[in-house]
Amino acid sequence: MIERPHRKSVEDALEHQAGVVLLGPRQVGKTTLALDIADNRDAVYLDMERNADRQVLEEPDLYLDEQMGRLVVIDEVQFVPDLFTALRGQIDRRRRRGHRTGQFLLLGSASSALLHQSAESLAGRVSYHELTPFALPETCAKAMSALWLHGGFPESFLAKSDRDSLIWREDFIRTYLERDIPAFGSRIPAETLRRFWTMLAHEQGGLLNAAKLSGNLGVSGQSVMRYVDLLVDLMLVRRLPPWHTNAGKRLVRSPKVYIRDSGLTHALLGIEKLENLLGHPVVGGSWEGFCIENMIAAAPPGTEASFYRSSAGAEIDLVLKLPGGALWAIEIKRTTSPKVTRGFHIASEELKTNERILVYADDREVPWQGGVRAMSLMSAVERLAVFQSRQSTRDAKPPIKPAISTPDI
Repeated sequence: MIERPHRKSVEDALEHQAGVVLLGPRQVGKTTLALDIADNRDAVYLDMERNADRQVLEEPDLYLDEQMGRLVVIDEVQFVPDLFTALRGQIDRRRRRGHRTGQFLLLGSASSALLHQSAESLAGRVSYHELTPFALPETCAKAMSALWLHGGFPESFLAKSDRDSLIWREDFIRTYLERDIPAFGSRIPAETLRRFWTMLAHEQGGLLNAAKLSGNLGVSGQSVMRYVDLLVDLMLVRRLPPWHTNAGKRLVRSPKVYIRDSGLTHALLGIEKLENLLGHPVVGGSWEGFCIENMIAAAPPGTEASFYRSSAGAEIDLVLKLPGGALWAIEIKRTTSPKVTRGFHIASEELKTNERILVYADDREVPWQGGVRAMSLMSAVERLAVFQSRQSTRDAKPPIKPAISTPDI
């Protein structure tokens, strides 16, 4: 079993908050993590996909009053949106009776209903955490090719062979389309949504062109945007916004779109082996998306991610605005030659970035012209982790010094 660093952050949050909402796509390991945490506490587990468990909460206060003081884990909580109002009252009641922390752990597959209801009802009472598929630090640098090819969903990454991994991902996609997405209330035909998802895989990392996609699908532009919203809500697609604060420049306004898990990108395109991937036209976009997901996962909480592209050709693949305002400009190349374009230098000067990094396919760290440092993805991730560690240290409150008493003279 791979130990997930998310466990510590969730447990720490339970020590300080009445509730924690753990979000993530299906099959990412939320239930496994929650049960692992519950094993070390006085806890009860309910799954809202089981009719018997849902019936238990038909009168939520009657049941939850009996569990006061215990950790209540509620899985797939988005299926019972009316529960959030009851949870608000439960948290307030427990606080008055001295149970201020570690009361509820809510797991959800990031539907818009979940986010909307919890934001309205539980504001100030819970903290939010995202569980992503496996990221590079959770595996090891030697497994990077497998992580890139198979993606980070545990069952896919840990499969015995490339074939077994691809079969799991194909089943995952089919189940999402035929069962899970309709369960969220979507009436989009499964075949239409699969075609759309596959189109995004072919255009991995491209600018969102709703007119082109709607023409190919035979639907309206509004429908295309609705499909994108749905996949973003389910944490399957990332909509990377353009940098927009420089009002004096003519900048690209459309977001870039990435399928967040590289393994799903490859499954949608029928790519089974690394050799097939390296010869496929999507290899560059796939590698870029893989790097972006790993670096965003390693960045400190509160980091804002975007890209920069001007009409004059100045471009940065990934701009990270870190807590405190530092700007990191990151160029991503699937090459062993550490070289960036002139447009990257121009864009970095325009934004006055603090760090300029080229992530490329080699292990050597090389200083380059214009203040750019070329390094491997693993080195870039570690650099962000160091920044996060320093940020956490600065944010920690210093211990209170005891008052010094002056002896009577």
